[in-house]
Amino acid sequence: MHEDEVPWELRRLDAAATFAARCKELYAENPYSEPPLIGVVNDLMTELWDRGFSQSEIREAFLGAIEDMPRYAAGEERRGGG
Repeated sequence: MHEDEVPWELRRLDAAATFAARCKELYAENPYSEPPLIGVVNDLMTELWDRGFSQSEIREAFLGAIEDMPRYAAGEERRGGG
């Protein structure tokens, strides 16, 4: 199946899953005391800005994701086994 035949929602999910997997690898390899996810999220924000997303779009996306986290996480602080 060609990528253009894959539904947009699945391509979006695949991009997020690939990014998250790489973040997990970087987290495990971190030689510094700074929590690596802070830097990664900041870098993601600047990359989105550099690719033409507005401050409002970026802020809305980050805040919306944070607001939705309790529903997704169902009260758990961390997913087990991941």
